[in-house]
Amino acid sequence: MPDLYIGLMSGTSVDSIDAVLVDFGSGDTLNPQIITALGHPIDPPLREAILALCAPGPSELDRAGQLDRQIGQAFADATNTLLARAGVEAGDITAIGSHGQTVRHRPPGTVTAPFSLQLGDPNTIAALTGITTVADFRRRDMALGGHGAPLMPAFHRAAFATDRNRAVVNIGGMANITELAADGAVYGYDTGPGNVLLDYWISLHQGQPFDRDGAWAASGRVQTELLNRLMADPYFSAKPPKSTGREIFNASWLEQAGAGLELAPADVQATLAEVTAASIAEAVHQFADGGELLVCGGGARNKDLLARLRRHLPTWSIACTGSYGIDADWLEAVGFAWLARQTLRGLPGNCPSVTGAREETVLGGVYPA
Repeated sequence: MPDLYIGLMSGTSVDSIDAVLVDFGSGDTLNPQIITALGHPIDPPLREAILALCAPGPSELDRAGQLDRQIGQAFADATNTLLARAGVEAGDITAIGSHGQTVRHRPPGTVTAPFSLQLGDPNTIAALTGITTVADFRRRDMALGGHGAPLMPAFHRAAFATDRNRAVVNIGGMANITELAADGAVYGYDTGPGNVLLDYWISLHQGQPFDRDGAWAASGRVQTELLNRLMADPYFSAKPPKSTGREIFNASWLEQAGAGLELAPADVQATLAEVTAASIAEAVHQFADGGELLVCGGGARNKDLLARLRRHLPTWSIACTGSYGIDADWLEAVGFAWLARQTLRGLPGNCPSVTGAREETVLGGVYPA
């Protein structure tokens, strides 16, 4: 019997809504099969409104409240389009797992009362799709003292753990690592910026939304002074658990580090790519001397980033997660479908060794159809 779930994800880059229809099957062994997947575009005005709200500084509750509904409507549209493409009825879907759109992440150590805020009203999604929706996955973990992030390590453990050392690196707007030790231990954290500054810099100088294949970064030369200034940020040397976002790694952060330096734009892009690769590689080195590195997220398509990782990690076998059964573009969305499944089954979805929470817990709230 099919066991169908939908996973929805919009990441820090705010470039589209990833939507996947997944069949988890009826057996005890986890073997998720992607039935249909799509990248549902976010309209430019909505994207600009999200990015404006993401910018550090005071937020406006009226804007946030309206965006919550509008993003929920966009997620519902993505779901209905996905179902139409798959030829599947809403009544056949057990639940939607919706991560929502993160607009502020203030983990422990940054504010008195840590919180993480994702917009995309699950009530709206459930009402407009007729499908039970599971959402708000981060805050229960934070209520137990955790960072509420990264959320994927528990899923990575279920999908990819083996008797060999493996690491799963997601290179989205931010980059995060899951360390799956051969002895069964699981660790993980956000390593720092992934694509967020690369996207910002090429948009600023070339009007492109992203650096296709990393070609522009590959044309430049890493500038040691800028690299050293960027890598001196305390976040990189902080001990896990740790998580981050645009609140730290943003245009102002880059401008402050580059103050007084006269650099060619392509060289800055190359240096930003090196920051992403070097911070990931440092996390991998701290984990193990060798093993299998599985890469997912938008950065998995960046040939320059992958080449930099291979130079930094010569003893590691590096491949995209598609080689291990789940397409790199859709892995996170599949993960949120899995988290919804865990919630409905009353099973934990967090990984305390990653987030720092006091205990395992069921994540998310359930919004019935």
